Amino acid sequence: MTTFAELTTIGVGGNIDHFMEPTTRASIIEEIEHADTHGIPVCVIGGGSNLLASDDDFHGIVLRDARRLITVPDEADPVENDDNTVHVTAEAGCNWDDLVAFCVERGLEGIEGLSGIPGNVGASVVQNIGAYGQEVATSVESVEVWDREDRKTKTLSNVEMQFGYRSSLLKTSMYKAPGVPNEEYYPSPRYIVLSVTFALTHTETGAVNYPQLAKALDVNLSDRIPISRLRDAVLDVRASKAMLEDATRYRLPIMVDEKRPEAVERAISDQQRYVTQHDAPADVIDEHMQATVGQNEDYNRHSCGSFFMNPIVDASVAAALPDDSPKYPATLPDGSTGVKLSAAWLIDHAGFHKGYRVSPDARAALSDLHTLAITNRGGATCDDIIALASAIRDGVRKRFNVTLVPEPVMVHTKLS
Repeated sequence: MTTFAELTTIGVGGNIDHFMEPTTRASIIEEIEHADTHGIPVCVIGGGSNLLASDDDFHGIVLRDARRLITVPDEADPVENDDNTVHVTAEAGCNWDDLVAFCVERGLEGIEGLSGIPGNVGASVVQNIGAYGQEVATSVESVEVWDREDRKTKTLSNVEMQFGYRSSLLKTSMYKAPGVPNEEYYPSPRYIVLSVTFALTHTETGAVNYPQLAKALDVNLSDRIPISRLRDAVLDVRASKAMLEDATRYRLPIMVDEKRPEAVERAISDQQRYVTQHDAPADVIDEHMQATVGQNEDYNRHSCGSFFMNPIVDASVAAALPDDSPKYPATLPDGSTGVKLSAAWLIDHAGFHKGYRVSPDARAALSDLHTLAITNRGGATCDDIIALASAIRDGVRKRFNVTLVPEPVMVHTKLS
């Protein structure tokens, strides 16, 4: 029987009654419509990188889209009026970083800053993933979905997607309020992604839009450099924070074919190169060199990614924080002006430092490299992860009067 522990990057979660991998658009719709008609819970999963599931059995259907096709419809049409826009359409099941690599190899600018983010194309637009000066929202032209309420396919424009910070129309359809599931659809959205069309720019260079990247590349902000070089820099920065997933998991039988084989081997080689070039301890190097069939023990990679979202608060709340706390202009859900805070800063300054555990023998801990990721240090249960996350949320709230909201989808579990 398949488990969530096998399917997720954090390696946690119970048995699944029915795990399905439809290979056609029609079969995806049929499975979801059948489940909805009969009141069967549905969890649509991608790379399993932004999900925390209970250790209890899941009495429903977990569906993973097995379609991977990427097409460039503009290749059939001549370029007119010096328009360098190129459209790329990817099926929802396509591995996200496979798509980024595909685009960078063809000189298409727009998503290179999102290199190395685990997951698939469908999840990217639900979450509106973002990193290093880019968000997926800026490059999406349209999203084809199955509307579970109206029971028909629809094509949603960029505006109709209602993108926001780590949010979209799809994600908000899962919740009644921030962190409060809408049981009618949860743990999947009302709208199930079938494919996404991106509008990218054909160019040889990309802009450096993030200070950390500029520093890593030894260039100035807004400088333009080859997008392949930009991608490499993003991957190196993410690797330094262990925010690249463990590529060896794609050697597991349950993960085979989820990522292009050549990309898997290249990613594993990059993992090994990174640790050898950065003076890692001998035992860590050996673990990377010997990693086979998902046996890599770099526990900092065993996470859901960033566990808490950067909170967006009223200006009065931000004003009460210390002067040195990071603060950025942002928009509140009601459209009014707010301030975005750094969850990492709040966590650290509330006393939860890198490597923090609720007890010395706890199997869940903050990453050794930064405070945004909660990691499974080996054999952790969902309850272990929840205990640590709840302690962090409560500690930040007590210290700063700010409530952190989890970023992962929580399947049959919640903070205590």
